[in-house]
Amino acid sequence: MSESAFEQLMASVDAPLVVMTTAFGNELAGCLVGFHSQSSITPERYCVWLSKANHTYRVALRASHLAVHFLTEHDLGVAEHFGTVSGEDTDKFAGLEFELDASGVPLLAACPNAMTLERISILDDGGDHVCLTTRVLTAEFGGEFTPLRVSDAIQLEPGHASEERAIQP
Repeated sequence: MSESAFEQLMASVDAPLVVMTTAFGNELAGCLVGFHSQSSITPERYCVWLSKANHTYRVALRASHLAVHFLTEHDLGVAEHFGTVSGEDTDKFAGLEFELDASGVPLLAACPNAMTLERISILDDGGDHVCLTTRVLTAEFGGEFTPLRVSDAIQLEPGHASEERAIQP
């Protein structure tokens, strides 16, 4: 398989970006996510893949709930905020308007299109990302929007370099 062909296919798909937030105890975490998808109609299920190098991944492993915030074409600043710094070094929620839901998960005021989710399984197939399968608890639709896509944020430098990601033999 040609890596170039795979990369070209993925670039052509141009996935929408979301911000995933979670919490365990008093530790809040959030990150920019490009790998996510509806995975069942009935019952409603949603999957989110998190990088093993990411601070949010380590918090999410301990958390039972999370939220997915759908970014609009006007949310590049939110994408930059959650995608270019590490939660290990920075309080990503400092200065942001948010509220905690009943499970303690931060919900971003700037992102009215969001879902709260309960984690039901984890799949680690040896890649550099882990899949969290979730049950949809709530969904809020703030109105029609054009999603912020990977191509819209291509200039952002990730909070972790690719060589920091877990590499499996």
